[in-house]
Amino acid sequence: MGKIIAVVNQKGGVGKTTTAVNLTAALTVLGKRMLLCDFDPQANATSGLGLDKRRLEKTVYNTVIDGLPAREAVVSTPYGDVLPASPDLAGAGVELLGMEGPQHALGKALFPLKEGYDGIFIDCPPSLETLTVNALAAADSILVPVQCEYFALEGLSDLMSTLRLVKKRINPRLEIFGVALTMYDGRTHFSAQVAQEVRRYFPGKVFASVIPRNIRLAEAPSHGLPVTVYDKNSRGAAAYRDLAQEVAKRL
Repeated sequence: MGKIIAVVNQKGGVGKTTTAVNLTAALTVLGKRMLLCDFDPQANATSGLGLDKRRLEKTVYNTVIDGLPAREAVVSTPYGDVLPASPDLAGAGVELLGMEGPQHALGKALFPLKEGYDGIFIDCPPSLETLTVNALAAADSILVPVQCEYFALEGLSDLMSTLRLVKKRINPRLEIFGVALTMYDGRTHFSAQVAQEVRRYFPGKVFASVIPRNIRLAEAPSHGLPVTVYDKNSRGAAAYRDLAQEVAKRL
């Protein structure tokens, strides 16, 4: 039975969706059966794997709000399967509050899919609200992308507080799967300092593979492709292939 891993960080612009998309694609190449659940109303992970979020008839919104079996909304792509999102998801947080057991809606939708995959990534919104709590309640563990920039550790204490609260009250099995360092600039001493601080903050949890700042990583989503396909020889693609090898071992 596959692991459900929430890719989460309440700060925006840390490479969260980029990490979810490219790990899904790289692990699929390694022969893993992967599903990416896009649980962010921006639906960037959906478009990042080549789907048009404006033309989808069935999405994760229909599974958590309307009770549609998640399997009926899953779309297969060459880079892994996707449970896509759409802008409708923006109102789901409020709608869930009127339902019984609102924090477990996503978990109930994903649980029947676990046997069919080696891993299920949930791309979370950049906030700690109802949708993210749903993802944490559904997940076995979390993967935290942390950018190697100023203020990188700001807010991590809030994330860890939320993690402890969810673990205590909703999901006692929730653990940290790993921490991925992103946007690393090898030309600066500061990136190395931030990386060192993150490793101190999460002892034994930080992946050895570091994701560099790379223009190809920024360009790939506009083409609806993971970077490992858009430019397989780029530094960004090589870094995500290395990271996928580490993730595969932990899976």
